[in-house]
Amino acid sequence: MSNPTPLPEKSSPVTSEATEKPMFGDCWSCRILSGGGLLASGGYVGMQAQRVMRLGGPASMGTVAQLMFAAGLAAWGLVVIFDPVGKKTRIG
Repeated sequence: MSNPTPLPEKSSPVTSEATEKPMFGDCWSCRILSGGGLLASGGYVGMQAQRVMRLGGPASMGTVAQLMFAAGLAAWGLVVIFDPVGKKTRIG
């Protein structure tokens, strides 16, 4: 029996953050479309929560949670569009 040739060694699974590309890269249309969708969904969820309060319903914990979820969706949409982390460069 012959010995099989050894497999080439793989690089470490840990990669540096500098070499990783952002999820959407430089694709502006992708970022605008997905970020705009998140902003729109946050607006819709927020409007539905405000509709309950506008009709005279009490502001329950569920309504407050719904408003907070809407704010989170809108913030996520802004982060996807503007990508503040991908623009930072390390000096030194």
